[in-house]
Amino acid sequence: MPLANGQIVPNSIENIDYLVTFGKEGDTSWGDDDFAQVYFFSIPASHKKPFYIRIYDPDTGGSIDEIKGKANTQTRFSFFGGKDAYTKFKPNPKGNPNYTTGTLLESRDFGLSSEYDQKWHTFGPFFSVQGELVAPEKAYYFKLVAEGLSGDDGNLYRYSLSSDPANNTEVLGANAFTYAYTFRVPEDKSRITHIYPFITNDVVSIEVHNFDFDKGGQAYVYSVTKNRHLVKTGGDNQWAYSKHTIDAEEKNSSIDIQVINNGMPNNNIVIYITNQYNAAIPFYTVPIGGPPKYKYKVSLEYVDKTGNK
Repeated sequence: MPLANGQIVPNSIENIDYLVTFGKEGDTSWGDDDFAQVYFFSIPASHKKPFYIRIYDPDTGGSIDEIKGKANTQTRFSFFGGKDAYTKFKPNPKGNPNYTTGTLLESRDFGLSSEYDQKWHTFGPFFSVQGELVAPEKAYYFKLVAEGLSGDDGNLYRYSLSSDPANNTEVLGANAFTYAYTFRVPEDKSRITHIYPFITNDVVSIEVHNFDFDKGGQAYVYSVTKNRHLVKTGGDNQWAYSKHTIDAEEKNSSIDIQVINNGMPNNNIVIYITNQYNAAIPFYTVPIGGPPKYKYKVSLEYVDKTGNK
């Protein structure tokens, strides 16, 4: 599913405007449980040209950020490749994973700066061989970490994986994914958020965890066999979760977690999913296999004039 404007994170089909990371002195009731966010990017081994990581509005204190009093927050964006960048990262959404596995390729701290307000900053160039080779995927993996170093404000931003340093141009065959998603829910009730975890063949059940939903709407699971299965959501500064079985038809495909706001402004939430082994499941920016479509099952019976079936 190629994108004409590059691999934007969040992607337009997800209907999410911004990722969110607060400074480490932030109040978790504002919607960030750990003040960090980790994304992975897969680049096909066949891609020999340079690529770039672009960050939109990396500063804190600008017009789209969430400021608590006077802006005082520093955010560090760090891009890692090399051995262990992916395979040694142990996702633990409610713990403290080691963000810095692998080789640091580029890093920069951002605070209050009009230079980057609603503008792009570019990391790179990079080449696929600088990542960690995941042989079964025939791809190299890279890791991008956003950390709230100090302060208590919310930094709202987005990423682009691009083959052009000045424009957002796709890298063919690439994708991005995360194991724990912290984002701003669109205020408009008509804009439904879509998050796409990929369900492998060994998954028999999942738990959908969410934090600080503020009772600000509803969430549902959709798939080829599920139509509007309700996800339990919580209140202010609370975790909530619900368990859902996985049908045979859902294996080796993407499912759709839909979030519908009730009109609440500035609602930042955290979502992650685990399987029956309590292992985190990745969300892909571009859903593998495309967005799922529910398959309605229609049962037809013939009844003759005498009432016999």
